[in-house]
Amino acid sequence: MPAPFLVLGLARSGQAAALALRRRGEEVIGVDASAELDLGRLADAGVELHLGTEEERLLDGVETLIKSPGVPAEAPLVAAARRREIPVWSELELGSRLLPNPIVAVTGTNGKTTTSELLGAMIHAPVAGNVGRALTDLDGQVEPDEWIICEVSSFQLEDIHEFRPTVAVLLNLEPDHLDRHGSLEAYRAAKLRVFENQTPDDDAVVPRGFGEIPGSAHRIEFDPNDGELKGIELAMPGEHNRENAAAAMAAARAVVVPESWIVHALTTFPGVPHRLEQVAEAGGVRYVNDSKATNTAAARRAVAAYDEPLHVILGGRGKGESYTELALDLSGRARRAYLIGETAGEIAIALELAGVDHEVSGDLETAVRSAARNAKPGEIVLLAPACASYDQFQDFEERGDAFRRLAEELAA
Repeated sequence: MPAPFLVLGLARSGQAAALALRRRGEEVIGVDASAELDLGRLADAGVELHLGTEEERLLDGVETLIKSPGVPAEAPLVAAARRREIPVWSELELGSRLLPNPIVAVTGTNGKTTTSELLGAMIHAPVAGNVGRALTDLDGQVEPDEWIICEVSSFQLEDIHEFRPTVAVLLNLEPDHLDRHGSLEAYRAAKLRVFENQTPDDDAVVPRGFGEIPGSAHRIEFDPNDGELKGIELAMPGEHNRENAAAAMAAARAVVVPESWIVHALTTFPGVPHRLEQVAEAGGVRYVNDSKATNTAAARRAVAAYDEPLHVILGGRGKGESYTELALDLSGRARRAYLIGETAGEIAIALELAGVDHEVSGDLETAVRSAARNAKPGEIVLLAPACASYDQFQDFEERGDAFRRLAEELAA
């Protein structure tokens, strides 16, 4: 019997989507280009699996294609579905249809995970979405009136139709994922889709002075310098986290929670793994994991967070960005940069022009050990790659975990 749903891409969110649909008794086809995935849970749940293939015939009888965020719009099955006028949904769209819950959606170039987790602490609500637990994984796990905090990416927002968060938060907009979106304008348009289905009953939280946004939500502006945070000592390191905190405060107040919950979260929430996370100290040298700095804007924020001399590990898979401004930020700030991955040569040129001492280490272990030899007490070895991890690691978490392990070995 033809399956009304085809789930394309069977990583974390794809698996969650397929399982949620099967719990509802829907017939589901699961497709992934990799033939090496362990999908025992899906098979046990009755998902019809097709691995290592994307044949168009799989669309026969399909009513809706659920596209995982890592699958590009140009993928053969996606293009074929659109030709056949089969609706293409993101897992985010599916989750919002399965769950009746009010949602706070958090997007932006940088700070999404930190702000989402901080909001979860403020509102006492589960956090799902782009990093961590998929939204559809909460199906059947939360009460219908319980708030959900959902981190949303531009990739997820590309394929929404009716997704309408009760509160939508935009933290910032800086160049990122230009290799996927093609231009800053297209990237911006994808991000702003978070607001497009909102009504006057909803709230849109944006930076002060931000331009026009789609939708008709009640607009709330935040500014980390407007005095709201005066007298509150954030538990999270880094000046940029004042922006995240200000946005979270605005969203939490829109939800209407006790002010004491907000202040308690601000003063106790330590941040998230892989984001300015001190993982070890050895010989007076601190090792800081900012593996989640997967673009130049995030890496620049990491560099600006510290006054101490830095040994910075950079590189990975590029996203079509220039490294000139990052190199200029490192000039006079970094003792040395250690370059890894596919972009090592490109970053080296920018550092050379900016007069930043550097070496091409090639891989992370070589970079960490070289930095450890060169760093002096009171200095910091900072992993802030400014690039994606997919050339040498499965994801930024695996890269950060590898850095942590290497640093802990040095400390031991």
